[in-house]
Amino acid sequence: MADPVSWLLIEAGWKVLAADGTEVGKVDEVTGDSNADIFDGLAIATSALGKPRYVPSEQVAEINEGTVRLKLSPEQVEGLDEYLEPATTAQIEADNKGGTGAGISGELRKLEGKTLAPSEPERPLTIWRRVRLFFRRLRG
Repeated sequence: MADPVSWLLIEAGWKVLAADGTEVGKVDEVTGDSNADIFDGLAIATSALGKPRYVPSEQVAEINEGTVRLKLSPEQVEGLDEYLEPATTAQIEADNKGGTGAGISGELRKLEGKTLAPSEPERPLTIWRRVRLFFRRLRG
């Protein structure tokens, strides 16, 4: 049995196994924040060009080189929700770095200007994106 590895090493094309050891798909995407070491989950392809399914990180039992084992049965994997691409965000920074709004109101303006605002909502993957992911999985 191989040694477990970090979620940061998971790559597209790795095998995804159900709790009973049957192969249920391949990794398409890994979601999380690598800077904060927060693993959110996986998008897995259960068929060549089918819509990927989202597996929350809580349902991942073990990660080994080239394989991700889930806590779910094959039937439960089939019942998973479709993976939606995360909303894109834009960082908006204030133009005014002081001047007439200096002091407390200027600081508030700076904080207000550094907020992250979603520019697009979550959305299903298009057929073209699924084709691209299919070929990426083939390359490994």
